[in-house]
Parts: sequence; C-alpha cells; structure tokens
Amino acid sequence: MSTTTIFREPAAIVVNILILAPQPFYQDRGTPIAVKLLAQTLGAQGHDVHLLVFAEGEEIVLPHVTIHRHRPLPGMTGIKPGLSVKKLICDFFLFLKALQLVRQYDFQLVHAVEESVFMAMVIKRLFKIPYVYDMDSCLSLQMIDKLPSLGLARRAMQWLEEAAIVQSQGVLAVCRSLEDMARQYAPAQLIARIEDITLLANDKEGKEDLRQELGIDGPLLMYVGNLEKYQGIDLLLAGFEEALAGNNDLRLVLIGGNNKDLQGYRQQISRQGLADQVFFCGPRPVNLLGYYLGQADILVSPRTQGNNTPMKIYSYLDSGKPVLATNLPTHTQVLDDTIAYLVRPTAAEMAAGMIALADNRLLREEIGAQARRRVHEEYSLPAFQRKVAAFYHRLQG
Repeated sequence: MSTTTIFREPAAIVVNILILAPQPFYQDRGTPIAVKLLAQTLGAQGHDVHLLVFAEGEEIVLPHVTIHRHRPLPGMTGIKPGLSVKKLICDFFLFLKALQLVRQYDFQLVHAVEESVFMAMVIKRLFKIPYVYDMDSCLSLQMIDKLPSLGLARRAMQWLEEAAIVQSQGVLAVCRSLEDMARQYAPAQLIARIEDITLLANDKEGKEDLRQELGIDGPLLMYVGNLEKYQGIDLLLAGFEEALAGNNDLRLVLIGGNNKDLQGYRQQISRQGLADQVFFCGPRPVNLLGYYLGQADILVSPRTQGNNTPMKIYSYLDSGKPVLATNLPTHTQVLDDTIAYLVRPTAAEMAAGMIALADNRLLREEIGAQARRRVHEEYSLPAFQRKVAAFYHRLQG
C-alpha cells in the first residue's frame, strides 16, 4: 500500500480521496445533502473521489464520483439521524468495507464525516493514510443529548474527540462553535469553517397550494425538517397553542418527518384539539423547497439542542420570508436580530414572536429582505466551492 501524501505536491495535483459518510445515501435530509454537495464539488475540482455510504438510500449517479456501499443487512433500514443501535451496526460494516477499499485503491487522503473520523484514525495507523475531519457536530454532546446516562463518560468522549482533531491533517467545521472547539483543542491545526448553503438555486414550481388544500386564510407559519426531539417540535406546538389565544387565525404547517413520528404527532395534536390549526404534511421533494417556503408568511426553527446550525436555516434565509428561531448558539452563530426574530426557548416567547411577526407585515418584509441579501453574500454555492478549494489548496501546500 502506498504511503504517498498530498501535502508537498503541486497545488494542481489530482488527489485520490475516500470520503467516509456513515449515512443512508441518498436521502433528502441534512447530512446526506451536504455529503452529496461535498462529493460533487471535489469531483468537479478535479479530484478522484470515492464515496463510501450505508447500504440504505436512493441510487444516484454523481459525475466524477464512485459510490460504494457496505453490504445490505437484514432489518437495517429506516435509520434516523443521530445515535441509534442500527446506525452503530451499520458503522461497523461500513468500517469493514473501508478496510477493503483502502487495500484495493491507492488513496492519498480519507475525508471522514462525523463519527467515521474514528475509522479514519485506525486507517491512518494501519495504512499511513492521512485524514481530514469533516466536523458536522460535537459527537460527545450529541451522544449525551440522546442518552443523558452517558454523562459520566463525557470526559472520555471529549478525549477521543480531541484526539481525532489533533491527529487529523485538517478540520472542516460546519459552524462557528465547532470551529472554536477545534481551535481550542488544536490551536496550530489547519482548521476552516465551511457552512452549509441555501438549497433554493434550482427550485421548481409545484402544483400544491397549501392554503387552498388545507383551508388556510390567515397567517401561515411553516416548519421544514425532521421531527427528532432536538428540533424542538414540542416547544413549537406549545408556543403555537399559546399564540392562538392572541391570534386565532394563525395556522401551522410542518413539512417532513417519517411515518412513525408523523403518526405520533398527529395523535398528539388531536388530543390537544389543534387538528384544525396544525397540519403535519409529511415530506416533500427538496427541489420544491423554495416553492413551499414561498407559501409561508413566517418560517420557524425551534431547535433546542445541539450546536450545529440547521441546514434549513440557509434556505429559510434565501426565501425572503422572516425566520422565527430560538435564541441559542445553534442559531445565533449565523442569525442575528437584523435577519431573524430571535426568542428565548420558552412557549411564551415563541408565542409572542409568532404574534409579533403575524401582526407586522413591514417587519416581516424588512427581516426577509435583509436575510436574502446575507445568504447570497455568504452562503451560496459559489462561496461553498471557493471555501472547499481554498482548504484543499492549503492542505496541499
């Protein structure tokens, strides 16, 4: 196996890269979308890209990218975001497939997404292949949020996370808080921040008029995304129920979620007597995202956990609609009071924000216009491509 590195070669060298992405692929949700964008960008910039993902997911073709999967496993479908037994099982088989691939191909670099960085650490030790840590979340915080009983092991997990950063050839952080964390662990390390981007560039026009089909006449609030606990859906529902007391014309539409979560929440709003005001519509195609966002008056992001910025925020901003979001680091590292309406993560504050925006059209238009300008300047596809190219150029320097 070759131990050639890429770091003293001319900047124009074609790098043979293995991207480890422990996710169902392809699916229209956060990390798989980001992985697709990364692989496409590296391939278009001339690198020889191999992408290793879970067996589950839609078969797609990406120019200049070879997609590999671990072998299908019985019952290993419906893998949700975050920590789960299914995901850990698939991680193990993904690692076995990675070992097979590094023996088969002359990779010069492993680009490790999320927890696959620990696989990359082993590969580096066994095959002397350097790795980049693509840091989409704080793994120790994510695990403790999911399983609070792991709090006693937090220090050990943080030690592992620090080791992954220190031993890497460089770190790509998806947001400011993760960049700060990486710099705290390794001040001299090559670290760059490359945020997610708006997904509205190639949106198509749809035919579904939500107002007409759902009988909505008043202000329409919209949430887009999965329905996992960290997204704060319970907080959103509690705030919306309070807001109805101040404006009974409000309506809330939620797009996204899997069948199990949808069934649970539909039963919940029925028990709360909100079935005529709250609509869980299920998933819609990502290429219609702009069409659906354009039907809303207010876009909401009630996330309560985590420190990475939700990918949907960038598309929210690009829509020109006002964003109501919790005043937490997950949002405030990108959002401020000029481009969003930020509230404390309480039902009362959420309700007050909903009413304030619903009652003030000029405020909605001002916030939306400022947000669209910001996203075009900082969170567009060309900006993402420039940042990736600059990072890899520095990596090779």
